[in-house]
Amino acid sequence: MSTAAALDRQIRPIYDALDTGSNKAALVACNKLLKKYPKSDLIKALKALALVRSQKVEESLVLCDEVLESKPTNDGVLTAMMHVLRGLGRQKDMVNMFEVAFKQQPSNEELGAQTFFANVRAANWKAAQQVATKMHKQFQDDRYSYWTVICAILQANEPTTTPEMRTLLYKLAHRLLNSAPTPSFLSAERFYLHLSVLRELRLYEEAQKLLDSEIGKAICSSSLICNQARRDIWKLQGRITDEGQRAESRIAEKDRNWLEFLAVIDATFSYFASDSDPNDDEKIRCSEHVKRTEQLFSQVAEEDGTRDRSGLLALLELEKRARNCGVSTDPGRLLTLMQQYFEKIGDKACCFEDLQPYLVIEAEDLSQWNAFLESVPSEFSDASQLRRLINAYKLLRYKLPTSDLTPEAECMRAKAYTKHYLEGLKLGTDLPNTELQPADDLAILAGNSFVMLWKLTGDETYLFNAIVVLEFALTKSPQSFQARLIVIRLYRLLGAPSLALEHYRAMRIKQIQHDTLSHLILSRASTFSLSSIGDLTLATECLEATQIYLSNSQETGDFIVRAFTTEKYSQIPEFIAFEERLDNSLQRDTIKMEHLRMRLTHEPISSDIIDMELIELKFIFDRTHHDNRDFGTLPNYQPQVETTLNEQTLLFGKSSGHGWLSIFLRLYIRALQQASDLDDTVEEKLLIGDRPKQNIDPEQQRPLKERLLMKSEEELAELTDAERLLVDYACALADWLEPYHNYTRPPPDVVLAEAAKQTELKTGHPLKGIEIPIQDPSNGHAKKNEDPPVIEDAPEFILDYFKLMKDQFIAAQDESSPTEALHVATLAQEAFILFIVETVRFKTPSVVKVNKLGPLVTSFKSIRIEAVAILKEMATLLVKLGDQVNTTETRKTFVDACAPLIELGMNQDVIVATGRKVAESRKKVLESVGKGMTKICTNYGQ
Repeated sequence: MSTAAALDRQIRPIYDALDTGSNKAALVACNKLLKKYPKSDLIKALKALALVRSQKVEESLVLCDEVLESKPTNDGVLTAMMHVLRGLGRQKDMVNMFEVAFKQQPSNEELGAQTFFANVRAANWKAAQQVATKMHKQFQDDRYSYWTVICAILQANEPTTTPEMRTLLYKLAHRLLNSAPTPSFLSAERFYLHLSVLRELRLYEEAQKLLDSEIGKAICSSSLICNQARRDIWKLQGRITDEGQRAESRIAEKDRNWLEFLAVIDATFSYFASDSDPNDDEKIRCSEHVKRTEQLFSQVAEEDGTRDRSGLLALLELEKRARNCGVSTDPGRLLTLMQQYFEKIGDKACCFEDLQPYLVIEAEDLSQWNAFLESVPSEFSDASQLRRLINAYKLLRYKLPTSDLTPEAECMRAKAYTKHYLEGLKLGTDLPNTELQPADDLAILAGNSFVMLWKLTGDETYLFNAIVVLEFALTKSPQSFQARLIVIRLYRLLGAPSLALEHYRAMRIKQIQHDTLSHLILSRASTFSLSSIGDLTLATECLEATQIYLSNSQETGDFIVRAFTTEKYSQIPEFIAFEERLDNSLQRDTIKMEHLRMRLTHEPISSDIIDMELIELKFIFDRTHHDNRDFGTLPNYQPQVETTLNEQTLLFGKSSGHGWLSIFLRLYIRALQQASDLDDTVEEKLLIGDRPKQNIDPEQQRPLKERLLMKSEEELAELTDAERLLVDYACALADWLEPYHNYTRPPPDVVLAEAAKQTELKTGHPLKGIEIPIQDPSNGHAKKNEDPPVIEDAPEFILDYFKLMKDQFIAAQDESSPTEALHVATLAQEAFILFIVETVRFKTPSVVKVNKLGPLVTSFKSIRIEAVAILKEMATLLVKLGDQVNTTETRKTFVDACAPLIELGMNQDVIVATGRKVAESRKKVLESVGKGMTKICTNYGQ
């Protein structure tokens, strides 16, 4: 057996261990084989991979650099190193590794493809284009020619590309397409690519030749993406009428694609010369066309009946646009069509959402519309009649005027919704628990109504009623995610976070839903965090929610590579946009901020935590964030004149969006930056992975120090009053201590020397690229020529802050829900932790003595003593409040508040059980937060 074959056989267990996640076993096997084959790059690469996956980054760097210096070309080594470098975030090194390998073996097509894909993963479209061009010349595969085209397009579409360069790149793509060895119409994806370039360059005549050809027509008839490109080109050409005629023929052939109906409607109103007031001739021509279109849609609606609603919806859309353009001939036509639609489709679940856009009727028509809906029988014997009643209720509620939104009237509606819900349950008696009950929407309507009553009166007991109805509904329909969404929001409002988390986990959200829905439970989650006493439930939830972002960074690049391999050119920009939106997700970094706030209450504050979090937060701060949060899934059946259910149930009435995140990023970056020894020079040398791409926003080009001091009213508007106080306190604290941090901080060369020393102790190898200077043995700091800054007293606001928070806390105790008290208390605790972070540098006696900062440190003691005293007092009151919210009397109050539900036939056991769970959850969070504050005071009180 050859040496290579023997080595392959011995290495197989390492691959198996890595595949199964047994990183420790893989390391043992690698160490054993390295004794026999000390120069094997493959074993070194596999060991580096096992080290990376074991979070032993420093040790992996040494092996990684050794392998890279050997300039590998072996496929196994390159593949293993690709995973290592991706794990370390070193995309540039990965690209360089494959480029070096391809230069050594220029005839190796597989290496060429891997070099191309390395640039694709790093979004280096210019370099990828050059590699694809080289591969096409060398290997004569026409696929590489189209790779060059799409790379030119992607480079053109980058935000940093100037308009002039964008045009040049599209012209290059056009030239490449025209000179391609095979025509684009041999593949629908290549054809789409060609049409996209022609559309961008406005070469409509050339595009029309392709589209009018027999093969072009065939492709568009079978490819949705090509057909959409054709629609766009025709619209840009002004061929709206032609598109309308084509769509008419498609509709006549039984095509019920809604886009075809919209094309006909667009063509109908294309007789207007502009968006300004049309003249009489234009109105006459348009009116004639409206009549013809109306006949077409009426015929479709008559033929389809209740099988398909496209014709009926098209008639509504046609009439709405006719009214907007002033060519409607019948003022009551829209009302008639809505009634006709309801009569035919009113027993379908989609009826309410379909009719919502057309509920723009005047007062006289509205009274007729309401009378029509009120005539819907409230008695039902089957699911069809029940759905008709539900849709009537939804439509009536949507158009309620402000004058009808009184507590008395709303109580009657809530009672009616609940009554009919309980009656409707008999229709789903035999359904399995995996199915939804036909009456579920009535329970959700009742929930909306009780929330409205709470907003109108401020009486928390209405939220009790909402929760009971929805909890009961969930016993009948466990899969009703819409009911769970409302319950999650309400439990957080009531200060029962464990119940909210229980329902959130019951939804079993997966993949991208962690980005779109985790805000339900993790927005301002630190208010309910019990990390200070070691309960990491919410902190763990933060970590679990971030798995989608790790998967995105590792897997989406593979999807893009696969799309290139299979020539799915239409999907590539979509994958890239998906990756971009997730990488720069607002929710991702909001979760990160919440996790940091929890982490600092749980782990001892050390330089390692400060440095690591500082670097990560600075990267986050430079991003342009995308808000991917989904608020539309929360079922909103509130009247049009009111705010939505989402806005009504926001915790503290504030959404933690872009502004909230920006403010808290500035707050923490500034505090951690002052507490850290890392400056930009040190950070650059110690940084392992690549830096994020430069943000092109001019505001982001300003110096970091200047940007950290910026605050806009729009951003501050997203903060609660207590959060604003915290921000003011943190700014005052940072302003006061900044001169002393700057004077005391050791020079960069000393910091680098210490980092190199620690790395060598850990790995046995010196830190690459860093020379250890000769240090002053007395204190490890460089000699200072300037005098120490004058010691100034703490600003008055810092001295008064904890008293202000105590006053707010006392006032918050009177609130029916403990949520506000928890908010104030946890923010006061956070302010104390920020004080600890800002002063941790001055805990070392030698540092204080050398820098002559004794009086400053003395002033810290009085601030700390007062803060600890107030926090302990708050903690005691929280524990006491926890006892008060879980008594026989409070549980009886809950049951009494839900007495109207018992009268309607609601199961009393559900009410009693729900009241008990709410009381216990409230007690747990109040007691635990109070005990946690006491523990923090004990840990940092000296």
